[in-house]
Amino acid sequence: MVDGDVVLRPIKLRDQRAWREVNRRNRDWLRPWEATIPPPAPGVPAAHRPTYRQMVRHLRSEAHAGRMLPFVIEYQGRLVGQLTVAGITWGSMCSGHIGYWVDEAVAGRGVMPTAVAMAVDHCFRTVGLHRVEVCIRPENGPSRRVVEKLGFREEGLRPRYLHIDGGWRDHLVFALTAEEVPEGLLRRWHGSRERSQDRDARKAPGNPARPSRGIE
Repeated sequence: MVDGDVVLRPIKLRDQRAWREVNRRNRDWLRPWEATIPPPAPGVPAAHRPTYRQMVRHLRSEAHAGRMLPFVIEYQGRLVGQLTVAGITWGSMCSGHIGYWVDEAVAGRGVMPTAVAMAVDHCFRTVGLHRVEVCIRPENGPSRRVVEKLGFREEGLRPRYLHIDGGWRDHLVFALTAEEVPEGLLRRWHGSRERSQDRDARKAPGNPARPSRGIE
Protein backbone atom coordinates (compact mmCIF):
# COMPACT_ATOMS: atom_id res chain seq x y z
CA MET A 1 0.00 0.00 0.00
CA VAL A 2 1.36 3.38 -1.02
CA ASP A 3 0.29 6.95 -0.39
CA GLY A 4 2.78 9.58 -1.49
CA ASP A 5 6.03 9.05 0.43
CA VAL A 6 4.46 6.52 2.83
CA VAL A 7 4.54 2.78 2.13
CA LEU A 8 2.92 0.06 4.24
CA ARG A 9 4.13 -3.44 3.37
CA PRO A 10 4.58 -6.87 4.98
CA ILE A 11 7.60 -7.25 7.26
CA LYS A 12 10.44 -9.39 5.88
CA LEU A 13 13.44 -11.23 7.27
CA ARG A 14 15.73 -9.06 5.17
CA ASP A 15 14.44 -5.95 7.01
CA GLN A 16 16.48 -7.03 10.04
CA ARG A 17 19.38 -4.57 9.68
CA ALA A 18 17.18 -1.52 9.02
CA TRP A 19 14.67 -2.54 11.72
CA ARG A 20 17.41 -3.00 14.32
CA GLU A 21 19.04 0.32 13.44
CA VAL A 22 15.79 2.28 13.80
CA ASN A 23 14.94 0.46 17.02
CA ARG A 24 18.40 1.13 18.49
CA ARG A 25 18.26 4.87 17.72
CA ASN A 26 14.80 5.14 19.26
CA ARG A 27 15.34 3.14 22.47
CA ASP A 28 14.61 6.05 24.82
CA TRP A 29 11.75 7.31 22.62
CA LEU A 30 9.99 3.93 22.53
CA ARG A 31 10.72 2.47 25.98
CA PRO A 32 7.83 4.14 27.89
CA TRP A 33 5.29 2.73 25.41
CA GLU A 34 6.73 -0.66 24.53
CA ALA A 35 5.17 -3.92 25.71
CA THR A 36 7.24 -5.89 28.22
CA ILE A 37 7.04 -9.43 29.59
CA PRO A 38 5.70 -9.58 33.17
CA PRO A 39 7.63 -11.48 35.84
CA PRO A 40 6.75 -15.20 35.84
CA ALA A 41 4.81 -16.90 38.59
CA PRO A 42 6.92 -18.75 41.19
CA GLY A 43 8.41 -21.88 39.70
CA VAL A 44 7.69 -20.83 36.10
CA PRO A 45 10.73 -20.22 33.85
CA ALA A 46 11.15 -16.61 32.74
CA ALA A 47 10.18 -15.86 29.15
CA HIS A 48 12.88 -14.39 26.92
CA ARG A 49 12.47 -11.62 24.38
CA PRO A 50 12.50 -13.21 20.89
CA THR A 51 15.20 -12.47 18.34
CA TYR A 52 14.22 -10.54 15.22
CA ARG A 53 14.04 -13.73 13.15
CA GLN A 54 11.90 -15.46 15.79
CA MET A 55 9.61 -12.43 15.89
CA VAL A 56 9.15 -12.38 12.10
CA ARG A 57 8.51 -16.13 11.95
CA HIS A 58 5.88 -15.80 14.68
CA LEU A 59 4.23 -12.87 12.90
CA ARG A 60 4.15 -14.79 9.63
CA SER A 61 2.67 -17.85 11.32
CA GLU A 62 -0.08 -15.73 12.87
CA ALA A 63 -0.70 -14.03 9.52
CA HIS A 64 -1.09 -17.38 7.75
CA ALA A 65 -3.60 -18.40 10.44
CA GLY A 66 -5.64 -15.24 9.75
CA ARG A 67 -5.01 -13.74 13.20
CA MET A 68 -2.57 -10.96 12.35
CA LEU A 69 -1.37 -8.52 9.65
CA PRO A 70 2.29 -7.55 10.28
CA PHE A 71 3.63 -4.52 8.39
CA VAL A 72 6.61 -2.19 8.34
CA ILE A 73 6.31 1.49 7.44
CA GLU A 74 8.61 3.15 4.91
CA TYR A 75 8.95 6.90 4.40
CA GLN A 76 10.83 8.27 1.41
CA GLY A 77 12.29 4.83 0.79
CA ARG A 78 13.53 4.22 4.35
CA LEU A 79 12.13 1.90 7.02
CA VAL A 80 10.82 4.14 9.82
CA GLY A 81 8.43 2.03 11.87
CA GLN A 82 6.16 -0.93 12.35
CA LEU A 83 2.38 -1.43 12.37
CA THR A 84 0.61 -4.64 13.30
CA VAL A 85 -3.05 -5.54 13.13
CA ALA A 86 -3.36 -8.23 15.80
CA GLY A 87 -6.01 -10.12 17.73
CA ILE A 88 -8.08 -10.62 14.59
CA THR A 89 -11.32 -12.37 15.50
CA TRP A 90 -13.81 -13.66 12.97
CA GLY A 91 -17.33 -15.06 13.37
CA SER A 92 -19.84 -12.63 14.83
CA MET A 93 -17.16 -10.08 15.83
CA CYS A 94 -14.90 -9.51 12.77
CA SER A 95 -12.57 -7.26 14.74
CA GLY A 96 -8.90 -6.53 15.31
CA HIS A 97 -6.64 -4.05 17.06
CA ILE A 98 -3.74 -1.95 15.76
CA GLY A 99 -0.40 -1.32 17.43
CA TYR A 100 2.35 0.87 15.98
CA TRP A 101 5.59 2.76 16.52
CA VAL A 102 7.53 5.23 14.39
CA ASP A 103 11.01 6.76 14.24
CA GLU A 104 11.13 9.97 16.29
CA ALA A 105 12.98 11.61 13.38
CA VAL A 106 9.81 11.57 11.23
CA ALA A 107 7.21 12.11 13.96
CA GLY A 108 4.83 14.97 13.21
CA ARG A 109 5.01 14.61 9.42
CA GLY A 110 1.75 12.71 9.04
CA VAL A 111 3.51 9.39 8.47
CA MET A 112 1.74 7.44 11.20
CA PRO A 113 -1.81 8.76 10.59
CA THR A 114 -1.35 7.92 6.91
CA ALA A 115 -0.11 4.39 7.70
CA VAL A 116 -2.95 3.76 10.18
CA ALA A 117 -5.51 5.06 7.67
CA MET A 118 -4.17 2.72 4.98
CA ALA A 119 -4.23 -0.22 7.39
CA VAL A 120 -7.82 0.50 8.47
CA ASP A 121 -9.00 0.78 4.85
CA HIS A 122 -7.27 -2.53 4.09
CA CYS A 123 -8.95 -4.16 7.10
CA PHE A 124 -12.41 -2.92 6.14
CA ARG A 125 -12.31 -3.10 2.35
CA THR A 126 -10.01 -6.04 1.61
CA VAL A 127 -9.84 -8.26 4.70
CA GLY A 128 -13.50 -7.83 5.66
CA LEU A 129 -13.23 -6.72 9.28
CA HIS A 130 -16.05 -4.67 10.79
CA ARG A 131 -14.30 -3.01 13.73
CA VAL A 132 -10.75 -1.84 14.48
CA GLU A 133 -9.52 -0.52 17.81
CA VAL A 134 -6.36 1.12 19.11
CA CYS A 135 -5.41 0.97 22.81
CA ILE A 136 -3.14 3.76 24.06
CA ARG A 137 -1.70 4.76 27.42
CA PRO A 138 -3.34 8.02 28.58
CA GLU A 139 0.13 9.58 28.96
CA ASN A 140 1.10 8.86 25.32
CA GLY A 141 0.26 12.21 23.77
CA PRO A 142 1.81 11.61 20.30
CA SER A 143 -0.04 8.32 19.84
CA ARG A 144 -3.33 9.83 21.03
CA ARG A 145 -2.94 12.63 18.49
CA VAL A 146 -2.76 10.02 15.71
CA VAL A 147 -6.19 8.56 16.48
CA GLU A 148 -7.67 11.99 17.23
CA LYS A 149 -6.55 13.27 13.82
CA LEU A 150 -8.19 10.25 12.20
CA GLY A 151 -11.46 10.61 14.08
CA PHE A 152 -11.42 7.41 16.15
CA ARG A 153 -14.05 7.31 18.90
CA GLU A 154 -12.84 7.16 22.49
CA GLU A 155 -14.69 4.28 24.18
CA GLY A 156 -13.27 4.29 27.70
CA LEU A 157 -10.50 3.15 30.00
CA ARG A 158 -9.15 -0.39 30.47
CA PRO A 159 -7.41 -0.44 33.86
CA ARG A 160 -4.06 -2.26 34.06
CA TYR A 161 -4.62 -3.54 30.55
CA LEU A 162 -1.10 -4.29 29.26
CA HIS A 163 2.36 -4.82 30.74
CA ILE A 164 4.33 -1.81 29.47
CA ASP A 165 7.77 -0.58 30.54
CA GLY A 166 7.88 -2.94 33.52
CA GLY A 167 4.37 -2.54 34.95
CA TRP A 168 0.66 -3.07 34.29
CA ARG A 169 -0.62 0.12 32.63
CA ASP A 170 -4.05 1.61 32.04
CA HIS A 171 -5.05 2.12 28.40
CA LEU A 172 -7.67 4.22 26.65
CA VAL A 173 -9.64 2.45 23.92
CA PHE A 174 -10.30 4.14 20.57
CA ALA A 175 -12.32 2.44 17.82
CA LEU A 176 -13.87 2.71 14.37
CA THR A 177 -16.40 0.57 12.55
CA ALA A 178 -16.72 0.22 8.79
CA GLU A 179 -20.01 2.17 8.78
CA GLU A 180 -18.26 5.24 10.24
CA VAL A 181 -15.93 5.67 7.27
CA PRO A 182 -17.92 4.71 4.15
CA GLU A 183 -15.69 7.00 2.07
CA GLY A 184 -12.52 5.37 3.42
CA LEU A 185 -10.35 6.56 6.29
CA LEU A 186 -7.43 7.60 4.07
CA ARG A 187 -9.70 9.81 1.97
CA ARG A 188 -11.15 11.37 5.11
CA TRP A 189 -7.63 11.96 6.48
CA HIS A 190 -6.58 13.73 3.29
CA GLY A 191 -9.67 15.93 3.42
CA SER A 192 -8.97 16.82 7.05
CA ARG A 193 -5.35 17.75 6.26
CA GLU A 194 -6.39 19.91 3.32
CA ARG A 195 -8.93 21.79 5.42
CA SER A 196 -6.34 22.31 8.15
CA GLN A 197 -3.80 23.63 5.63
CA ASP A 198 -6.43 26.01 4.19
CA ARG A 199 -7.17 27.37 7.69
CA ASP A 200 -3.46 27.85 8.37
CA ALA A 201 -3.01 29.66 5.06
CA ARG A 202 -5.88 32.05 5.83
CA LYS A 203 -4.38 32.81 9.25
CA ALA A 204 -0.86 33.45 7.91
CA PRO A 205 0.50 37.04 8.07
CA GLY A 206 -0.70 39.08 5.12
CA ASN A 207 -3.73 36.82 4.57
CA PRO A 208 -6.81 38.30 6.27
CA ALA A 209 -9.29 35.88 7.76
CA ARG A 210 -11.98 37.35 5.51
CA PRO A 211 -11.55 38.91 2.06
CA SER A 212 -11.56 42.70 2.19
CA ARG A 213 -14.78 44.20 0.85
CA GLY A 214 -13.31 47.67 0.37
CA ILE A 215 -15.17 50.90 1.13
CA GLU A 216 -18.94 50.61 1.13
